[in-house]
Amino acid sequence: MATPRSVAFYTLGCKLNYSETSSIGRLFEDAGYSEVPFQQGADVFVINTCSVTDFADRKCRQIVRRAMRTSPDAKVIVVGCYAQLKPEEIAEIPGVDLVLGASEKFRILEYVDELSKAPGKGMVRAGEVKEANEFVNAFSFGDRTRSFLKVQDGCDYKCAFCTIPLARGKSRSDTVENVVNNARQIAEMGVKEIVLTGVNIGDFGNGTEVIEGTRPKKEALFIDLIKALDEVEGIERFRISSIEPNLCTDEIIDFVAQSKRFVPHFHMPLQSGNNKQLRMMRRRYKRELYASRVTHIKQKMPHACIGVDVIVGFPGETKEDFEESYRFINELDISYLHVFTYSERPNTDAIQIEGEVDMGERKRRNKMLTILSDKKKRYFYQQFVGQQRPVLFEKSKIEGRMSGFTDNYVRVDLPLDEALLNQTCMVKLEALNPENLMEASFLPVKAT
Repeated sequence: MATPRSVAFYTLGCKLNYSETSSIGRLFEDAGYSEVPFQQGADVFVINTCSVTDFADRKCRQIVRRAMRTSPDAKVIVVGCYAQLKPEEIAEIPGVDLVLGASEKFRILEYVDELSKAPGKGMVRAGEVKEANEFVNAFSFGDRTRSFLKVQDGCDYKCAFCTIPLARGKSRSDTVENVVNNARQIAEMGVKEIVLTGVNIGDFGNGTEVIEGTRPKKEALFIDLIKALDEVEGIERFRISSIEPNLCTDEIIDFVAQSKRFVPHFHMPLQSGNNKQLRMMRRRYKRELYASRVTHIKQKMPHACIGVDVIVGFPGETKEDFEESYRFINELDISYLHVFTYSERPNTDAIQIEGEVDMGERKRRNKMLTILSDKKKRYFYQQFVGQQRPVLFEKSKIEGRMSGFTDNYVRVDLPLDEALLNQTCMVKLEALNPENLMEASFLPVKAT
């Protein structure tokens, strides 16, 4: 009998990447491979990359070196956005055997077989991104109490700073029927929460031109998808990973406010609170629209959590521009920020814009907004001290602890009780600890 082959995975970047890694893992499992922890060593390493920032590029190189130290004779395969954007550069990294582009990564087993027949370092199979024109469904399973379900891929937006359209191609979506079937399959696996993922999920069904009060001639839009998913039995929670403010319509907000399963948590990228910067970034809204979305969410769901993406140090962002953006964000009734320091990316229009911001100044602005985020988060959490809310528990990274999120994304930390993992239970929120985690007391009543 042949010795079972082993495969290990390492995922960089977004929830969408995690969903795709998990699906690629099932391909290997069906082919007879056993999945093992990355640090254990394997016959094949698959590294799923991101290329949003320079850090992601450097991280990929570090992970390749780690794999080779663990298993010097292993095959190392790199897929993902970085692999599509810079395949030849990755192929030159010592230890890399195979680089697969966006349209090739789900045919990975064909290429693994090809590697064994024609061994050689740095083989590249990455076509033009326009070849990535089909939707391949994916969802994660097995690593957490929630599943990341891919519903959309690619992007037709032309934001000046972004490489994603170059790495993933044009916007394309799954069908409502197939997404619902995947959700039912996930429910049968015992998963309690599904996070909807994609590059631009509000564009599901190519709803890019959604205008308030009108409806383009499309078979199904994002609102149709979430209405269908709200009827899926077995899933307690659906969470929207991120949605563009111009696509987060009042209709979507109103539906979430009264839905059975969609939780009161929105993550909307802002990128800048300055209209000049938004125009230079080629975003499809002004800050006034963003503020109106936040206001509408809070009117319908005062307890809702709202997360925000912001970029600091974009070319042309003056000290006055940043201060205006800071004041705007400070006045918004939001819950936390994800702050990104702008980094120059090849083949984007932003690198042609004059007014480069000194890196030290970029880091200073990042620190200011990070501090503001901490303040916003603590204020948001403190509003719920003394309340009882449902929490879906999972193992914490800290030994002997478990953690979980309330429906409105307040993170709770408690001593580990194995019987409560992957269970939704009511707790009383007691107090915030210095790590911005909510301490709570357990109420022995299962949430309904």
